[in-house]
Amino acid sequence: MNKTVANLKSLGIDMIDKAGSGHPGIVLSAAPIIYTVYANHMHVNPKDPNWLNRDRFVLSAGHGSALLYACLYMLDFITLKDLKEFRQIGSITPGHPEVGITPGVDMSTGPLGQGIASAVGMSIGSKHLKEKFKDTNLIDYYVYVLCGDGDLMEGVSYEAASLAGTLNLDNLIVLYDSNNTSLDGNTNMTFTEDVRERFDAMGWYTTLVKNGNNINEIDRAIKRAKKSGLPSLIEVKTVLGDGSLNEGTNMTHGKPLEDSDISQLKSKLGIPDVPFWIENPAIREFREKVSSRTMEKYTLWSKEYKGYLNKKSKGKKEQINNFFNKEVTFSVKDNPFEMIDMEATRDSSYRILNFLADQTDLLFGGSADLSSSNKTYIKDGGDFSKDNYNGKNIWFGVREHAMGAILNGIALTGYLPFGSTFLTFSDYLKPAIRMSALMDLPVTYIFTHDSINVGEDGPTHEPIEQLSSLRSIPNFTVYRPADFKETLGAYNAILALKKPSALVLSKQKVKQIGGTSVKKVINGGYIALKEKENLNAILVATGSEVRTCIDIAEELYEEGYDIRVVSMPSIEQFMKKTKAYKYNVLPAGIKTFFVEAGSSSGLRKFVSNDKYLITVDSFGKSGKSEDVLNKMSFNYDKIKKRIKDLL
Repeated sequence: MNKTVANLKSLGIDMIDKAGSGHPGIVLSAAPIIYTVYANHMHVNPKDPNWLNRDRFVLSAGHGSALLYACLYMLDFITLKDLKEFRQIGSITPGHPEVGITPGVDMSTGPLGQGIASAVGMSIGSKHLKEKFKDTNLIDYYVYVLCGDGDLMEGVSYEAASLAGTLNLDNLIVLYDSNNTSLDGNTNMTFTEDVRERFDAMGWYTTLVKNGNNINEIDRAIKRAKKSGLPSLIEVKTVLGDGSLNEGTNMTHGKPLEDSDISQLKSKLGIPDVPFWIENPAIREFREKVSSRTMEKYTLWSKEYKGYLNKKSKGKKEQINNFFNKEVTFSVKDNPFEMIDMEATRDSSYRILNFLADQTDLLFGGSADLSSSNKTYIKDGGDFSKDNYNGKNIWFGVREHAMGAILNGIALTGYLPFGSTFLTFSDYLKPAIRMSALMDLPVTYIFTHDSINVGEDGPTHEPIEQLSSLRSIPNFTVYRPADFKETLGAYNAILALKKPSALVLSKQKVKQIGGTSVKKVINGGYIALKEKENLNAILVATGSEVRTCIDIAEELYEEGYDIRVVSMPSIEQFMKKTKAYKYNVLPAGIKTFFVEAGSSSGLRKFVSNDKYLITVDSFGKSGKSEDVLNKMSFNYDKIKKRIKDLL
């Protein structure tokens, strides 16, 4: 057996044994695959792990992290000490790979299917970026994926793979660790289709490696894939837990091997039965294979890169480092737009998004077959397709989950991507949104049709719990603007903060509000209508309900009630403000209402009693918008009556 492969297996098993947890099965089955990819194909530089033109490797089967870390150690990305701290608090070798934590890790993986789907996004991003700099050799890399049966069972992988075939992403190479074993047992109970035929039907090149221990056969398959002119799936037949006493069974999937099993396994591998034993000549040979192939390309690239940066940027095209450092130098703080008295915020967003897209190449995205409804089409941007990788509009098709995962991959490539669908369908995106937040990626999700105002389409299309659900995700910011100015302010905040965000927009037209502010949106909440003399109550609202509350407050003033209205386009941003700021906006001891066309969940912190929550906590109805609002006790008159009765 190849000594480096034997060492990869031994180190991975030792890491799992010392940690007392992990997944030995994939370490033993896939070591020859990862070795072949890195030793014979990957262009990576441990001294510059974030090199812009490095090849990307996505361990979609993220439970195999011990194998990846062993490989990264042997290539000098991390240390032996790091391997010994596998799965420990504060280490750079967490239980599943995390981008930004471990040098050499290109994406956080673990939820099966997310890795391969986001790799499609990486490929899209690289194709788009290569077109931007087509007169150079600055962008020309492959995206490699190691996945397993579980990844291909998850629907998100096929959503993304279908689009990859349509777009002919020929720099994407997926190596499928095909061992017919999942956590619960043999896949003959769950997963019996011909995977290669399915990928063939989606426009991929496919091939089979019958012996997963045959490095030369794996190498030849990758070379054929590179020449295919198509995205590629290489099925590599392996044995889960190869060499273990329980090889080929689910018993090796997710728990450490017994001591006796480790001893006999190391004997088979020709490795001394000593924890973390290192074959130094094997490491040197492995490093030399990768370094000798990479350094020539890296040296030529560095020279061209420095020369390019010394040139002045032409037109509106940012220099290449801006894509990766996200040095956005434009903004829309000064309002250059015509004010339209009655305009849906989705239409406001369309005008703003198109203005921004004309200023920068960083904005790149599309819709899940709803661009005409979401108003997210960049009118002069062209369509991204196999014939035009320079297009700014991605046609994701009806594939919300894949869209989210693909956006993550595009963000990892260096863009500020956006994707859109109806708010109620954000549920399809939730696993990918969580990964955006976990990786702290500057992805913007544009959700329209934000309330029961949708009307005739009925409860399947009328969001209720979605706002509170999105707000519950850590490191994720939700903006629900009240009018054009707040929509503009939300875009400014998103560009300034470069954080994972949702922009929630109305289908129905809303009247522009005198007291709203572009600049104050970044504060999350602010006073949109100040009381005249003596403060009697506060109405807090978001979105189109802000206008409703202002009108109610003005009417109630004539009846003797002096009311403040607070617009809160982003609860997350408001909660980050100082106590003094929050107290100034929402002083204690004042009757405070929260009015929002969505679930009350998460809003109780703003009120003293649930009766001050004027929300929608049941599914909607099908009918004209005004009839639905009346039926749900959320029309103007009923909201006003509830407020007045409590005052």
